[in-house]
Amino acid sequence: AMIAEVEMRLGYKLPHSYIQFMKQHNGGMPHKTFHPSKEPTIWSEAGAEINGFFGIEISKDYSLCGGLGSRSKIESWAYPDIGVYIADTPTAGHDMIALDYRYCGSNGEPEVVHVAQNDFFTITYLADDFESFICGLTEVPEE
Repeated sequence: AMIAEVEMRLGYKLPHSYIQFMKQHNGGMPHKTFHPSKEPTIWSEAGAEINGFFGIEISKDYSLCGGLGSRSKIESWAYPDIGVYIADTPTAGHDMIALDYRYCGSNGEPEVVHVAQNDFFTITYLADDFESFICGLTEVPEE
């Protein structure tokens, strides 16, 4: 019931792989926190780092529908309305990881992208889907 409520509030169907991941972990920081990219991001030539995932909750601040969650990033921080912001980064909100529904529609399988506020909201592709994103996480490389 909570997943249906969250999806209704967000306006997007969450990917099955994201729901399964959240059923096991429901937010927090994974051991591997870096995802490589083919293009540089504003903070790294090699990819993007995450600080933690937003859980599937309605009331907790750092949840998808919480006070500092996905809609807050769009409404208060002016992030582009491309889908669901699922993970924060070590920059305290100045770049985010999102499920990008622009090409698949609100019920499709979204890509995972990095969005950089401090670079005019540049969007950098990271993975074809959430499962590929999780499987692609590595240790933060030494630069």
